[in-house]
Formats: sequence, C-alpha cells, structure tokens
Amino acid sequence: MGHRLSKIYTRTGDDGSTGLGDGSRVRKDDIRIAAIGDIDELNCVIGLILAHELPQVPRDSLTQIQHQLFDLGGEVSIPGYGLIEAGHTRALEQALDELNAQLAPLKEFILPGGIEAAALCHQARAVCRRAERQLITLNDRDAVNPHSLSYLNRLSDYLFVAARYLNKIHQRDDVLWQSPRSQTRDKPPAGD
Repeated sequence: MGHRLSKIYTRTGDDGSTGLGDGSRVRKDDIRIAAIGDIDELNCVIGLILAHELPQVPRDSLTQIQHQLFDLGGEVSIPGYGLIEAGHTRALEQALDELNAQLAPLKEFILPGGIEAAALCHQARAVCRRAERQLITLNDRDAVNPHSLSYLNRLSDYLFVAARYLNKIHQRDDVLWQSPRSQTRDKPPAGD
C-alpha cells in the first residue's frame, strides 16, 4: 500500500507548483495538471450521481468507473505510466450495450434533463469530454496511454446512455431539442 496522508497541507505548492507521481514538479497550470483536475472533477460528478438512489446495474458500473478514474488520474500524474487497458474500454462498451438495449432508438437530439441523477449524468458526460480534450492536448506534448483516450471517449457515451436509462426507469421522457425553425413552422402567422 502506498503512502497515507497524515498531514493535508505541506506548503510546497505555495509557489504555484505541484508534485507529480514521479517526484518531479510542474506549474499548477500545466496541461498535465489540468487533465488530472478534469478527471478528478469527473469523478466528483459521478460521486454526486451515486448519492442518488440508483438501480444496482448502473450503480455497480459507476462505482467501478470511479475507481478506474482514480487510476487514470494516477496514470496521468506519472509521465509514461499506464494503468488503463483495452479491457476497461471493452467492459464499458458491454455495460453501455446492456443499458442501451433497453432504450428506444434515438431519433432526435436530446437536451440534458429529466430526473436529477440523469441530469448529473449529462453533466458528467460534458466534464468527461473536457477531460478527453485535455488528454488529447497533453498527448501533443507528451505521449499518453492510447487506452486512456479510448476509455474517456467510451465513458462519455456510457454516461449519455445512462442518463437516458435513468429517465426511462423513472418514466421520464427524454427532453427533446426543438429547433427554432420547427417551433415557428408549427405556429400560424401572426395577424393584425
């Protein structure tokens, strides 16, 4: 087992730097730290989803995802290190397919909403996309684990489907996007 924190503040970051897992220090606004921060934020939003009553299947998946995101943050904190594997992405795909099989085919764009847990899944999806973009930017400078990029890409898909699934089991319809054209097209012209 690794080190346990016995003291929360160290004052070592007061100069605007922070330590990586390999012992090196970088500025707190370094792209690597931004990616770690987005992964951490994503994990926090998933924690908010898990604070709601959920069916066992998505609860188990989301709990496992939290542990994998913690691993991913650790992976990014050590340049050249890899913890996320292709099997993690395959497991996400399987979980996604199981939920999606219970949903009607999607024919319209949907907006984030419905029950609170579903709306939080959409928020997590948006944060996941940001984390993925940060990791892609980091990859332009320092090679990152390609499995991690696939994992985040698939995770955003999973979160989208989980939102739809949670709305469905709570008998809430997806919130369909309506273009301004379709709204005005259905209305008769205004008269004097």
